[in-house]
Amino acid sequence: MGSRVVPFSNPRNSPDGVLGRLGSQDTSGLVLNGERSLLISHEQNGGVVPVTSPLVSGRRDISRSMAGLKSFRDVEIDLEDGKVEKDRDNILRGYKPIKLRNQALLSGLAYCISSCSMILVNKFVLSGYDFSAGISLMLYQNLVSVIVVSILSSSGVISTEPLTWKLIRVWLPVNVIFVGMLITSMFSLKYINVAMVTVLKNVTNVITALGETYLFMKHHDKKVWTALFLMIISAISGGATDLSFHATGYAWQIINCFLTASYSLTLRRVMDTAKQVTKSGNLNEFSMVLLNNTLSLPLGLLLIFAFNEVDYLYKTPLLKMPMFWLVITSSGFLGLAISFTSMWFLHQTGATTYSLVGSLNKIPLSIAGIILFKVPTSMENFLSILFGLLAGVLFAKAKMRDGSQS
Repeated sequence: MGSRVVPFSNPRNSPDGVLGRLGSQDTSGLVLNGERSLLISHEQNGGVVPVTSPLVSGRRDISRSMAGLKSFRDVEIDLEDGKVEKDRDNILRGYKPIKLRNQALLSGLAYCISSCSMILVNKFVLSGYDFSAGISLMLYQNLVSVIVVSILSSSGVISTEPLTWKLIRVWLPVNVIFVGMLITSMFSLKYINVAMVTVLKNVTNVITALGETYLFMKHHDKKVWTALFLMIISAISGGATDLSFHATGYAWQIINCFLTASYSLTLRRVMDTAKQVTKSGNLNEFSMVLLNNTLSLPLGLLLIFAFNEVDYLYKTPLLKMPMFWLVITSSGFLGLAISFTSMWFLHQTGATTYSLVGSLNKIPLSIAGIILFKVPTSMENFLSILFGLLAGVLFAKAKMRDGSQS
């Protein structure tokens, strides 16, 4: 779900994501596709920490920060999945906080509203309008992100790294996974209700934890593995009691979980190399948003022809409706809003508050998805969903405790 780890989604994940365009959802790194949060994390000092970069001179240091998402955005590679740990050496760059009273509350509300709205709008486009061109939707959302970020960068509001061929070559493998994450998030969100997508995204955490153990020799304590086990149980019980079960949607969501986890794990290997080929030696979130979404455009065009969406776009009457264009354009702006508000919120509070709020935010999102789209459900299914969401909160707390002890 665009800007998208993302990224800024993915994230634009994990639809929900998300979601960077990270975005997407729920990434165990950080992209929403249904949730396009493009926060992107990497391995440092034995833990997973957000990627950050120095602030413009005159800005105060902050102890914790993040970078990247998915957009997802839908795609959700985000701190909501508990991927928040100490990072006292890095600081944000290219972000100017708004001077308002009660900024912690305002930024938290803005983040929650934008992340929930992104997933719900994507679901409305794909299911409410019965739009069957998920790749085209992703491509348009990414295009909106590229245009907006480019305008903000050229006007000096934010800072981004120039896109050199060296940087593109290093980042291309990650971008291929990013695009796959956003697309599969779109496909799954079309067939599965928002609540079940959110619960099933928890599987991403399991895959990522196993990948961390195997690839990075990272050890998790018993509370982390217990929370992961509860997530698996909730996903199985939720699918078994899902009255609107759709095999195709579940298949796409499983693929999305693997791609989201792969994005997070691959990013940790590529990030250091990517930073070395930039002029400043850093790669902030807006640079990742611009890089991910720009590289996704030619690949997205190829996939549109490969999946024969051109013929569908030519025939569908939806593209003649001004309201439809308004809705899909708003989804592109929401993907970017997730990245802006998540940075604002983290800047005003801290990694612990950000992570817990992100996890708790999935509960009203799931309830809203059931009510707004009139999803048929049973008490057993509702309890399974609630159980999975609470397991996600436990995982976030256990992950932070695990990180503080490592």
